[in-house]
Amino acid sequence: MVALSELDLYFGDRPIFDGVSIQVKKQDKIGLVGKNGAGKSTLLKLINGQYTPDKGTVNIQKNISFGYLPQEMKHNEDVTVLQETQSANKEVVELDKQIQRINDDLLERTDYESDSYLKLIEDLNEKNERYQLIGGFVQAEKSEKILFGLGFKPNDLNRNLGEFSGGWKMRVELAKILLLNPDVLLLDEPTNHLDIESIQWLEEFLKKSNSALLLISHDRLFLDNITNRTVEIINGKLRDYPLPYTKYKLHRELEIQQQTDAAKNQEKYVQQTEQLINKFRAKKNKAAFAQSLIKKLDRLEKIEVESDEVAGLNIAFPSAPRSGKITINAVDVTKKYQRSIFSKAGFSIGRGEKVALIGKNGLGKSTLIKMIVGDTEYDGKIELGHNVNLGYFAQDEAENLDANKTVFETIDDIAVGEIRKKVRNILGGFLFGGDDVDKKVAVLSGGEKTRLSLCKLLLEPYNLLLLDEPTNHLDIKSKEILKQALMEYD
Repeated sequence: MVALSELDLYFGDRPIFDGVSIQVKKQDKIGLVGKNGAGKSTLLKLINGQYTPDKGTVNIQKNISFGYLPQEMKHNEDVTVLQETQSANKEVVELDKQIQRINDDLLERTDYESDSYLKLIEDLNEKNERYQLIGGFVQAEKSEKILFGLGFKPNDLNRNLGEFSGGWKMRVELAKILLLNPDVLLLDEPTNHLDIESIQWLEEFLKKSNSALLLISHDRLFLDNITNRTVEIINGKLRDYPLPYTKYKLHRELEIQQQTDAAKNQEKYVQQTEQLINKFRAKKNKAAFAQSLIKKLDRLEKIEVESDEVAGLNIAFPSAPRSGKITINAVDVTKKYQRSIFSKAGFSIGRGEKVALIGKNGLGKSTLIKMIVGDTEYDGKIELGHNVNLGYFAQDEAENLDANKTVFETIDDIAVGEIRKKVRNILGGFLFGGDDVDKKVAVLSGGEKTRLSLCKLLLEPYNLLLLDEPTNHLDIKSKEILKQALMEYD
């Protein structure tokens, strides 16, 4: 269905892919894995035709259809959820308009025996047959079923898309793709913003789907339950395993251990050979032997251990001022949209407490956080305690980064005191090593932007953190780094 052969891709002078090849066949369910910035989203864009390789070929089987869900997308805000979902099938939409026009014309005509009237009847029958063939008569039902599976309620379907958050708009885009049932699904982190029930529904849908699938996800269980093949992107290369994620990971760890052992044995051999060379090169009767050993070492191909693992976090965060015993106190809090979100709710959070907000999508988790930080109105009272310094990470926090700054400049601009001397070490702890610190924010992946935003937040002396889905876009290693950072945060 899809074949990429010997592809090279550069962004400026930075190599992204070096001679990569991959084939996607019918019924393949492929998990794309690799650290943030490795090129996972870029590979999907190459397949989808958004990027053109600098070298190599992209061969797509004739009449193959794609359904592509990117990390970032634009939406039509002025239509309803159901209208936007049904707009995915453009042929159905156009036929629906044509059928309506013909019906309107027929209602106004009285020349029932004329050739033109009979021609309209014939056209209407043809269009209705085509409409039925492509699923037009059941499209509304299918759309509703998919939208309900993704967490929408019946009264949501006729609400304008502009009323919903970015996470819900992403669900509509996902619904449009699933409605089309394309030959190949290209899904870039589809579980972001989904609650547990919606993830389970999507999992079952994808398992039953006949579409080939290339999936980027940092949810290990989701990958295990859906994929039958794992492709790792590492250092511009692809490594292909006919295994789901956990089995791939075990196999990969064994490979790395074998490479490490082989590299150690080779290093030992080199040291022993060099000792022999030094011992015999000054002796006339052994000089030829020493030269043969030198040539043997020159021809030796060094064993490289292919791993993108990095050291764990080792950072002393800036000390925050000590707050009062109570950090947040809420009394008789009420919030309504079209329905009641909170009704005379109350709670308090003490210093040092770590609180998880859980619940289905749409029940008010993000709304509550926005109420605490003052981003949305409500009735009742929410007060911050004595000496509380609040830090807030929004779902779209990465959008607040300055795209024109480098990674280093982003952190250097807010670092103070002793921290400023350690900016490169701090960035290394957040997986920005080497030349990564000189990248412009504009070229970072979604995961890299999220990681940089978290680094920026944690370097401020806050004593109260409100984090709204901070792990979205983060790869598995980055999630471990965040977990460690939050455990060490004072």
